[in-house]
Amino acid sequence: MWFVNIFWDGFFAAIAAIGFASISNPPKRAYLYCAVIAAIGHSIRYILMNNTLLTMGIIPASTIAAFFVGLVAVFLAPRAKCPAETCFFPALLPMIPGMYAYRTIGALLLCLHHSEEEIFNHYLYLLSYNGFTCIFIVLGMVIGATLPVFMLKNLSFQATR
Repeated sequence: MWFVNIFWDGFFAAIAAIGFASISNPPKRAYLYCAVIAAIGHSIRYILMNNTLLTMGIIPASTIAAFFVGLVAVFLAPRAKCPAETCFFPALLPMIPGMYAYRTIGALLLCLHHSEEEIFNHYLYLLSYNGFTCIFIVLGMVIGATLPVFMLKNLSFQATR
């Protein structure tokens, strides 16, 4: 059952990556690579967050998964004949923490709406918790995905030569 959940997680991430890739207009040959990279990255994050032996929070799991997304993109970019960024940007988008961003904006609006101190403090807490979580997930994903590009500079720029 656990492997089925991993498969479906990767499958739906691949579909989302194809959708995100279609709006950024990469070459047609890159769609399959974007889908595969997204499935790998999202599955890694799912395993890191839901493994009973090694349960991680969403921030370190997203950072590690983004690192693997960048790593796989660097190795597949020469085959796709396009820069690694073309493959890993759409692959990262399914991991964007949309619920945290949505809850942040909701807490901000409720914070502005209530003037009673106890209720205001509660929504301020929700605002800061969800906002910081969202910011650090995105920051971790940016750092994780770009590290392989800079670590493997010769290989990553090979596709554009």
